[in-house]
Amino acid sequence: MTVKIAPSILSADFARLGEEVKAIDDAGCDWVHIDVMDGHFVPNLTFGPAIIKAVRPYTTKVFDVHLMIDPAQPYIEDYAKAGADIIVVHAEADKHLDRSLQLIRSLGKKAGVSLNPATPESVIEYVMDKLDLVLVMSVNPGFGGQSFIEAQLDKIARIKTMIGRRPIDLEVDGGVTADNAHKVIAAGANVLVAGSAVFKTNDYAANIAAIRGSKAAA
Repeated sequence: MTVKIAPSILSADFARLGEEVKAIDDAGCDWVHIDVMDGHFVPNLTFGPAIIKAVRPYTTKVFDVHLMIDPAQPYIEDYAKAGADIIVVHAEADKHLDRSLQLIRSLGKKAGVSLNPATPESVIEYVMDKLDLVLVMSVNPGFGGQSFIEAQLDKIARIKTMIGRRPIDLEVDGGVTADNAHKVIAAGANVLVAGSAVFKTNDYAANIAAIRGSKAAA
């Protein structure tokens, strides 16, 4: 299983966002994870479509856009046009999840769904055929720098079983570090989001390599 590292630019220097995106690209990231927050579904405000459009020219890497907004459906097309490659909506924020996933795919983008720590995986059972990615939140969404919730490891493993042989990426976001990444990989995840663990020092390449290297301990 090839493990992808997706640094979250929520932890980047916002005053140099384009340069930061280029820097993590040069440092060897696989995807760029973009946390969109609305101050309503989660207690923070972050990136609108204009920001994503502005930093899109700095890399050709996959833009993994995580919509922590409610409602999400009216804004999906805006984020698609801004340069998202993957658009992830929250099961808890979408009354018509199936419709949103269909919309994302109709725009030529990959469709994902995210689950908060207290949300059971059963809520995605009937949309598995419309998914390209499942994102498990291993912290409560809204802020970077939180500690990993160990109870999510069992959920990751159960979702991996649900996925079976389907070509669906299993992503984990929240508190992932070089110290615990091997547990997340062993549970079945193949995409690791890391914010603070990547941006904590200026040596982004070493930080990404340390997380990726944790696979050897799995």
